Amino acid sequence: MHNQTTLAKLNDKVSSIVEQYSVFREENEALRIELIKLKAESEIKNQEMEKLIEQNAIKDSEIEAIVEKLESIMV
Repeated sequence: MHNQTTLAKLNDKVSSIVEQYSVFREENEALRIELIKLKAESEIKNQEMEKLIEQNAIKDSEIEAIVEKLESIMV
């Protein structure tokens, strides 16, 4: 009888561990998917930033050209 009680306790603990493992696996999968999503969003934002930096450099060049033209006219 004592062995059955101990066996039942052990069974309960193993069942609890298996249940926790399943919960952790599901949470891990959800976090993995979220990480992939966030990495993709980050990559898109990085590409947008690079594009804006490039556009800004072009605008700076255009402004410099205009300033040079104005300076040549004023001299």
